[in-house]
Amino acid sequence: MIEHPPIQPQQTKRDFLKYILGGSLFVWIGTILYPVLSYLKPPSQAEAEVSSVKAGKLSDIEKDSGTIVKFGTKPVILLRTANGDLRAFSATCTHLDCTVQYRKDFGLIWCACHNGKYDVNGRNVSGPPPRPLDEYKVNVQGGEVFISKKS
Repeated sequence: MIEHPPIQPQQTKRDFLKYILGGSLFVWIGTILYPVLSYLKPPSQAEAEVSSVKAGKLSDIEKDSGTIVKFGTKPVILLRTANGDLRAFSATCTHLDCTVQYRKDFGLIWCACHNGKYDVNGRNVSGPPPRPLDEYKVNVQGGEVFISKKS
């Protein structure tokens, strides 16, 4: 029996054109999609570094209440407990980044998104939050309340 070498398919001009036109189609789609996708994605901006903010006058903050204060671009919740202690925490829930609020009727910090609850020390006590709120330092100077990052 005579063995013939395997027949190898030959590339034709038609195959070459298929590769060129198929590749140019992908390039054309890319030139259309790239600007659209880059437009939809907002540019990253560096956050302004803030070390301390003035939250207001101590006399204006009621006992057993909470206030949202802007700390750079992030919200911070300032609590004044029933006995007059001041505490500040990140007002961003550790579960899905919703803004939390103080609920006087619960005596807790509450996240409305998924009913997450934190005590007045920032510890997560129920719901889906995986960790406590980040704590900030509170200083009172001459009747003014200042919030700064913990070092």
